[in-house]
Order: sequence, then C-alpha cells, then structure tokens
Amino acid sequence: MKRFAAADPAAPQVAVVIATCRRPGLLRRCLQALLRQQGLVHDWEIVVVDDGPCAETETLVRTLAEGGGTRPRLRYARAEGTRGPAGARNTGWRSTRAPVIAFTDDDTVPAPDWLAEGLRALEGGLVAAGGRVVVPVDGAPTDHARMTQGLERAEFVTANAFVRRNALLGVGGFDARFTRAWREDSDLQFALLERYGGVGRAERAVVVHPVRPVRWGISMAQQANVYFDALLYAKHPALFRSRIRRRPPWLYALVVGAGLAALGTALAGQGAWAGAFAALALAGCLVFALRRLRGASHAPGHVAEMLVTSLAIPFLACYWRLRGAWRFRTLFP
Repeated sequence: MKRFAAADPAAPQVAVVIATCRRPGLLRRCLQALLRQQGLVHDWEIVVVDDGPCAETETLVRTLAEGGGTRPRLRYARAEGTRGPAGARNTGWRSTRAPVIAFTDDDTVPAPDWLAEGLRALEGGLVAAGGRVVVPVDGAPTDHARMTQGLERAEFVTANAFVRRNALLGVGGFDARFTRAWREDSDLQFALLERYGGVGRAERAVVVHPVRPVRWGISMAQQANVYFDALLYAKHPALFRSRIRRRPPWLYALVVGAGLAALGTALAGQGAWAGAFAALALAGCLVFALRRLRGASHAPGHVAEMLVTSLAIPFLACYWRLRGAWRFRTLFP
C-alpha cells in the first residue's frame, strides 16, 4: 500500500478522529473494532475528542492506551471552543500531524479492513472519500431506524470519511457553527468540492452503524436540525438544491397555514371556517403520518407515536426553518 508522506517524519501516517459525548459504552465497542484493524503498514493513531467531558470516557481511553504492544497510539483530548461534533473534530485533526485523517463516530463498528481500504481509495489522488455505512435492521423498521438507514445512501458522512489534512487546512476544517450532528459533514463535502473537486467514494471501506435505542418522540426534537439546513443553504445554495432538496416541504406549509387559519377564525368567532381549516390541518397531519408508516413497523406503540408526533412535526419544522432563515438571512427550499 502506498505510504502517505508526512511533513514530520515522526508523525503518524494516518489518524482516526472520533468525537464523543458521554457514550463510553458505544465508544468502547468502536475502539475495540479499531484496535483490530488489519492490512496496515503505516504508523497510525486514534484521537478520541471528548465533547462532554466525561471521566468514564477519559478512563476508558487511557486504560486502552496502556495496552501498548503493537497497537496504534491512542490519545484522549478534550474539545476546545465551540461545543458540538464539528468543533470537536477540529480539535482532533488539528492535534495530529498525520497527512490523512479518517473520521468515524463513536456508535459505529468499523470493519477489520476499514482503514486500509479507505487509504487505498485516496491513492488515486482524491482529496477526500466517503466510505460505505451499513445499518442492519431486522424486520420492518421504526421511523428512527429508517432515518438512520439514510446513512446508507449518503455520499459523505463523518461516520465514515477520509480527508487529506492539507485539504482540511485549505477549507478551514469543519464549520463550528454546526453545533448539532447535522449537515456539518455535507458542509465539509461541499467546501471540498468547491475548492478541489476531488471528493470520491471508498465503497470497500465499511462501517456498521447499529440503530441506537432512543426515547419516545425523538423525531420532534430532531426538527431542530432544520435550523442548520438554512446555514448549509446560505453557504452552498447550488449544491444544496442539487444534492439535498429542490422544493420546500409543501405539506408542512399546508398544515401550518391551515392550523393558523383555524386559530385565527376561531378567535374571530367564525366557528364554521375554524372547523373547516382545522379539518384540513388534521387531514394533512394524517397524510404525513401515513407516509411515515408506509413500509415501517405497524406495532401499536409505534403507530401511536407516528400519529401523535405527526401533529407536532410540521409546526416544529416550520418554526426551526423560520428561525434558521432569519439567523442566516436566507430563504431555502
């Protein structure tokens, strides 16, 4: 395998950066998989960046690092500056002199040849490459599982990405304004495409991403992600339209518009109109819920969750859309 030259001969040839936040159990599983990597002829290291910080996480990393032997160097670092995965990853890649940075998340399980295959994909001169994410699901998926399965279709995600360090320097790394785990990887991909053009795929570099258990109604909290769609669009409008979304969510607009009209007409004492608008809003919510349930689990608890959350999601999504549009001074699809 080609050896990637480092400016500092003592530097590792590749560094794996993992941002984590109070999930030591998941992190342990990921690190154990990384410590079993095969097919590498390079010196390499793993940098765990704690965005908590969490004493249990620090103890875990330091304990595994003491294993020594032929293992890679394993380092613990604390995130500096802005909180969030983007800022934490910046702390990680900036702390190493390795010419290639591999990114994965604490809830993945990299295949034994993941790192070797990712490096092989860069040998053709690409500045970055996105690997393949596998999300195993038994039976009909829940709404959350189906959202996680979206990683399988993503072009470039930090659960499985390889980037040359000089390219990260060229675009300034991750934009730390993305303080949630949402769109910060697309922003980096778009920045690399606009500056260098050479962002490709590493299909043989595989990580497994099991679906995590989540609390009831998690989809409502996830609507805050829309705020960062606005930031991504403000920075890369053409790529956003071609790769993310071309049209606004018109069903949400219908539900919210009808809901507000129902409230307004009710306050004006126009009961018949209020009832008609309310019925329209409820019909839109029902259509939305049925779309979410198509091909998904029909377990009673899951159906109830989809019906209830579908009443709230259009309003929450529109709120975060307007808030993001105001904050970043942009109208986006």
